[in-house]
Amino acid sequence: MTAGRRTWLTRNLVVLTAVSLFQDAASELLYPLLPLLVTGVLAAPPVVLGVIEGTADASAGLARYLTGRWSDRRGRKVFIGTGYSMAAVGKVLVAAAASWPLVLVGRVVDRLGKGVRSAPRDALISTSVPPETLGRAFGFHRAGDSLGAVIGPLLGLWALTAMGGDLRAALWWAVVPASISALLVLLVRDRPAARPVPRLPASTSPGVLARSPLPRRFWLVAGVLVVISLVNFSDTLLLLRVSDLGFSTTEVVLGYVLFNTVYTLGAYPAGALTDRWPRPYVYAVGLVAFATGYLGLGLADGGPAVFVLLAAYGLFPAFTDGVGKAWVSSLVPVEHRGRAQGVFQGLTSGAVLVAGLWAGLLWNVGPGEGVVPLLLAGSAGLAASVALVVVRLRRAG
Repeated sequence: MTAGRRTWLTRNLVVLTAVSLFQDAASELLYPLLPLLVTGVLAAPPVVLGVIEGTADASAGLARYLTGRWSDRRGRKVFIGTGYSMAAVGKVLVAAAASWPLVLVGRVVDRLGKGVRSAPRDALISTSVPPETLGRAFGFHRAGDSLGAVIGPLLGLWALTAMGGDLRAALWWAVVPASISALLVLLVRDRPAARPVPRLPASTSPGVLARSPLPRRFWLVAGVLVVISLVNFSDTLLLLRVSDLGFSTTEVVLGYVLFNTVYTLGAYPAGALTDRWPRPYVYAVGLVAFATGYLGLGLADGGPAVFVLLAAYGLFPAFTDGVGKAWVSSLVPVEHRGRAQGVFQGLTSGAVLVAGLWAGLLWNVGPGEGVVPLLLAGSAGLAASVALVVVRLRRAG
């Protein structure tokens, strides 16, 4: 390595990626089984599933904002460790649930943990690597995280087999990798909190932007991405759609594994690409994959095409999740990256809540279960991809 040049593959990035891998293995063991637990074992309607996931994500949103902001001043590691520990507790509550309200409590605790850790973790990643490699670093982290999402469902199938098909017993297996994840946080090296910089005078810009240390360009980009999230409802509803098309529990889980395998393979190349290409173009590719998955699943009536569509849909988070985090981090100074990630992820969580509510309410409307919300969201995603490219081309011209 050249003297004075930092490598992007830092200790913190590797450790935090391993932490996320184990936690996501736990989460994704539970995740594809959740629709079966809520709408099957506990006999709740589909809208309850949307409410559970939307409320959980919205709860995480407030935590993301607060801990992201606090971590700029008080350090990141304490929030990261607390968040991963809360996630383990939440999984215990879901596994023990005898009614859907306790599932809601468990998911809220789990997602609150995600909210507590996410912004500080992503801010720590962004300050642990050279600025010109943000896309690559976040792509590497998302690849490790989604690898856990490949392992988790397979572990879930193994658990179901070992437990003789007992869904509740299989859910308890998620507690083990979640606990390992929390322990690995001890290996993280915190960085000193950055010294706050003076705010600009209020007269430099009007309204809310005058009271925020985050620049106008951050608000513009974050605002666009949050609006797009209003049509990105929980993947549990997509899995419910696959189940409604007549696929077995094992086939639904394997379809989810396929989705996450594509996500894993695509995340790092997409992140590296966004270090060289304009980020709106890379993000637009992800939105095309989103539209393909949603529109296709809305029109599908079963067969192997469903698995092809799930694979195509896997490119959506690969080309948007880490890309979006790298994008917003690149728009703000180091001392405010925790706040920036908190604001962005908090607003996104609120948008996901709205998406889950309207999709759940429309789930049984129209020609088939899930058809109307899938077609509406897919069409909106396709329009957003075109808009990103057109606006970028106009500015370039």
